[in-house]
Amino acid sequence: MSNPLLDVQGLTKSFGGVIAVSDVNFHLNPGEIVAVIGPNGAGKTTLFNMITGVFPPTSGKIFFQKEEITGKQPFQIANAGITRTFQNLQIFENMTVIENVMTGVHCRLKTGFLTSGFRLPSVRKEEKQAYEIAMHFLEKVGISALAHEDSKVLPYGNQRLLEIARAAASSPKLILLDEPMAGLNPQESAQLVQVIRQMRMEGMTFLFVEHDMETVMGISDRIVVIDYGKKIAEGTPAEIYENEKVIAAYLGTDDEEAI
Repeated sequence: MSNPLLDVQGLTKSFGGVIAVSDVNFHLNPGEIVAVIGPNGAGKTTLFNMITGVFPPTSGKIFFQKEEITGKQPFQIANAGITRTFQNLQIFENMTVIENVMTGVHCRLKTGFLTSGFRLPSVRKEEKQAYEIAMHFLEKVGISALAHEDSKVLPYGNQRLLEIARAAASSPKLILLDEPMAGLNPQESAQLVQVIRQMRMEGMTFLFVEHDMETVMGISDRIVVIDYGKKIAEGTPAEIYENEKVIAAYLGTDDEEAI
């Protein structure tokens, strides 16, 4: 392993006497798509929350581009180049589609709150740049024609694409997707897979949690499997598909919700 983009070392999180994540290790290389799978309550969201600074780990370390980010605040981690989407959509319903994505561009701008209030030429120039960047990413996800629609009236699948466009507009090095296929029909899922693949080709790296095993097996370079907070397997989709521990714990069950 040489110069991973993200390196998670011995990550553990306990809440009182309950250990949600226990000594988890894995890494992402630049340009990879890596999935984290496991049953509900396995610790996947807790893992994401530690990586993005929602709360600090009890023990262990997180390195991003060789710099330690363990326990940093969410805004610091976002500024470092990590962004995320959520299982439950978090869009600004009182904004248009383009305005939503422009909020993602905001962290790239140089002008501060005070100067923006004076409407200086530099502010107007950056607003124009933000608009152009936002439109660029709306085009990438295929919903630029809806740019001036109210976000709240978009179909659910388009709202998912909007959330990913907003995340990508901040020019992150790494995007974390929390169940991106949740609630999507097969056509919408296929469209989102194409969007992710295209963004990967343009240099973005993805870590995602997903229950849709067809998507996981079809898009992932590697898969990390977590059960009861512990990593029980890691490998390519083919390796995971044939892993006896995974077959016993997940793929061998008749309960689709256990995947």
